[in-house]
Amino acid sequence: MSKNWKINKMNDVALLTMNVPDRPVEKGWEQYVLLTSDWHWDNAHADLNLLKRDFDEAVKRDAPIMAFGDLFCLMQGRYDPRRSRSGMRRDLDEDNYLDQVVNKSADWMKPYKDHFCFASRGNHEISNLRNNDTDVIERFCERMRFGGSNIVTGGIGGWVFFRGIYNGKTKTKKMAYHHGAGGGGPVTKGTIKANRRSTYLPQADLVVAGHIHERWALTQVQEIISDKGQRSLKDQVHIALPTYKQEYDPDGYDFHNLNERPPKPLGGCFLRFFFSMGEMKCEQIFT
Repeated sequence: MSKNWKINKMNDVALLTMNVPDRPVEKGWEQYVLLTSDWHWDNAHADLNLLKRDFDEAVKRDAPIMAFGDLFCLMQGRYDPRRSRSGMRRDLDEDNYLDQVVNKSADWMKPYKDHFCFASRGNHEISNLRNNDTDVIERFCERMRFGGSNIVTGGIGGWVFFRGIYNGKTKTKKMAYHHGAGGGGPVTKGTIKANRRSTYLPQADLVVAGHIHERWALTQVQEIISDKGQRSLKDQVHIALPTYKQEYDPDGYDFHNLNERPPKPLGGCFLRFFFSMGEMKCEQIFT
């Protein structure tokens, strides 16, 4: 288990506390966090080699790993109208399909149990819950906890706080997340939602979503005024997380290609926290 960070729940918030040295600037302190979404781990088109590459890099950097929905496709069950045998990995093609997904994904994740710290639901997990009366995210995380993981779970939307201490003062970056909804738009790539989210999430420093399988970061600058009338500006960074599933196949005849959908970017996004001029900063590095 890492000694440089820990995660727990603070009311409805997932709180990631980072251990910062007394003089982080002089010591070159930095802390990475890996944000991921839309693994679609059980799908035949999931790039598990890429997922492993990013997770291995997270371990190397002692970075906590977070996942924001659609960890699984879960579309091959009896009651899902989207089911397709060609969309299922052959090693999961058993009568107890959902059990196979939970058990084998938890086994696959064992090398990362000390770093995988947060998982939230996406539309695929919620659809499966409605169809099959089981919460696969909770079942998966239970298996991870049995193996010693300290993972916490979240809903389709919520908050994560990143907290460090500098010269005795607590510094916190607040991240709002939602798995996402809608199609994203072939031209706008979902960037319109950054404007919409900024109106009802004014306290967020970061806003993260997945679902549309796009990759971008967009900064909204907001004016803040204190009770004493002092004005300042705050950057609010919106991040669209890509996927680990590449469905593009012009010769294919599944849903993605029948609807002439384009190839999508793959990977995740590292957050790098560091101190500059007494403030905790954060930059984004897509994998």
